[in-house]
Amino acid sequence: MADRRTFNVVILGVGFLFIFTAFTTCGNVEQTVVKSLENDTFTGSGYHSLGIIYGVFSFSNLLAPTVVTVIGPKITMFLSGLLYSGYIAVFIIPSTWSFYLTSVLIGIGAAMLWTAQGQFLVENSEASTINRNTGMFWALLQCSMLFGNLYIYFDWNGRTEISDSSRKNIFLSLLVTSMLGTLSFLVLRKSHHEEDMLSEEEGRSLLSTRMMYKHRASAAMQDTKSEFKNILQLLKTKTILLLSPCMAYSGLELCFYSGVYGTCIGATTQFGEAAKGLIGISGIMVGVGEIVGGGLFGLLCKNNRFRRTSVVFLGMVVHFVAFYLTFLNIPDDAPVVFKTTTEKKPYLTPSVSIALLCSFLLGLGDSCFNTQLYSILGRVYAEHSTPAFAIFKFIQSVFAAVAFFYSGYVLLMWQLLLMVILGFTGTLCFFVVERMQNISADLQEY
Repeated sequence: MADRRTFNVVILGVGFLFIFTAFTTCGNVEQTVVKSLENDTFTGSGYHSLGIIYGVFSFSNLLAPTVVTVIGPKITMFLSGLLYSGYIAVFIIPSTWSFYLTSVLIGIGAAMLWTAQGQFLVENSEASTINRNTGMFWALLQCSMLFGNLYIYFDWNGRTEISDSSRKNIFLSLLVTSMLGTLSFLVLRKSHHEEDMLSEEEGRSLLSTRMMYKHRASAAMQDTKSEFKNILQLLKTKTILLLSPCMAYSGLELCFYSGVYGTCIGATTQFGEAAKGLIGISGIMVGVGEIVGGGLFGLLCKNNRFRRTSVVFLGMVVHFVAFYLTFLNIPDDAPVVFKTTTEKKPYLTPSVSIALLCSFLLGLGDSCFNTQLYSILGRVYAEHSTPAFAIFKFIQSVFAAVAFFYSGYVLLMWQLLLMVILGFTGTLCFFVVERMQNISADLQEY
């Protein structure tokens, strides 16, 4: 049983590795690609597309648990992967209507994908293995930051503009990668929980496959109201309310490291012809930070509440250092310029080394927050994992969507200040939740 569960966690991570090699690379470069399009009829914005994705994603999370219940996490993740591949394909022959339509569809698919992933991970974990499995999955997932971005660096280094042929080659490669990840979900084995559910259904009435799924759908629809009530009840709990600022902060910094920071580097005049290639290296350094964080704070940490608070505190400090260095090193107008490069000068002469160090720190800090949020939710809400993860993704994606919409209009300094305020508040609230868990555990011992 343990071997099957480990196998499932590894395959889950590999599937996400391939899909998000395509999607994170796409998100990292799409605003730069959109700015370089030799197409006067295309009027889309990469920031707006990502904002739509996370906005739709946030509200789709409310229905995602029901869909996962009806068709199961395995098929849900497969169908969601197809929607991710469709979004990547749009960049091969871009048009404004298909760009925004697939943004809506991938937002729906992402909600299903992440809710199914959270449920599947918990089903294949125990209290003693949740930290290990979370770290293992997170490290595999964040390897996705490496390969696509390495391709971007070699292809874009020395370019000031992105040609149509270069764009098509890149996104064809990303499309194939995304499809490989989607197909890998078909290799996942049924968890013990699913086998029990299936055998119970089959033993009850020996239904055909069609009738079995119809029965399951009927039961799921009856549970929709109660599932929605569970989400509303969890939203009112003190633990979720206290974790909300931390979840919201994870949304803001997700927007910053995945879409805004790379665009800022590519728009920095002082980096010259190296600027576009540096977007790829920046993405790689974010990925390295994520992998280091996932390994150190997931695989190596035992299920210990004190260590959870230490990791979150480290994440806050690491991010604040990155924000301060970014403030000094990157021009203030870098996020808001469109067809041109930056005109303002930063406080320091822009340094490639500092820029890439900040990329690493952004990835490291992100892994600190996310691994520990996953860990504490899996621990506290082991019996209600699906609605708990749906709430997490809802709050995170709402704030990511808002951040993507304002990122093209708000100067860098104010974006950084907002993240500092929310990050500090979120960390304090996380500490309070851990303290509550400590007290609850102590009371149970007596």
